[in-house]
Amino acid sequence: MAFLEDGEHLFVIDITYITALEMVDQLVPSHMTFIERGYASGLFLASGAKVPRTGGVIIARGKSVSDIEALITGDPFHMAGVAKYRITEFDPSNVAVALK
Repeated sequence: MAFLEDGEHLFVIDITYITALEMVDQLVPSHMTFIERGYASGLFLASGAKVPRTGGVIIARGKSVSDIEALITGDPFHMAGVAKYRITEFDPSNVAVALK
């Protein structure tokens, strides 16, 4: 895939809130700064809230699960312990649109 460098795969970062939304909501501004940094670095390709709002999903690119695990340690949700994370690595064979 043109948007992936050699050795990179895609990762689905599935975020599930484990505390009350009131606690999560206090961290949303700093979480969004984390998200913006992910896009600025070129690592995040898509993100958004789950429906219903029980967490969120990030599609990221990277070389290994351990790289993604290290990345999410910088998420304020992770640092505050308000969410759990499930990471699924996949090697895309098809995409609908050309990405940068």
